[in-house]
Amino acid sequence: MSSELEITNESENLLLSRKQIQFKIFHRSMATPSRTDVRKKLAAQLNVELDRVIIVRLISKYGHEYTEGFARVYETAEKAVQIERAHIIKRHVVKAKKEEKTEGSGE
Repeated sequence: MSSELEITNESENLLLSRKQIQFKIFHRSMATPSRTDVRKKLAAQLNVELDRVIIVRLISKYGHEYTEGFARVYETAEKAVQIERAHIIKRHVVKAKKEEKTEGSGE
């Protein structure tokens, strides 16, 4: 069974060239999905490149089968790097590189 992503609120921030998105991701009978998995699912649903999507917050509550989250989707990846704080960008880049290494290991 796969997780389902539902966008609960979407607003446009023209000043910062981004969309601000609140969402719920339902993961019934599964572990809480990783930040990278949520980011990929959101990028696919919005039909944008992965490097434009920044996950700001994921909140899971004990006993619930969903996680609430907040993300920002920028017009370009360059805008994301320019506006977001360095540790947020680093959090997204490091995770992507680690997952590429584990996928290529064949284990």
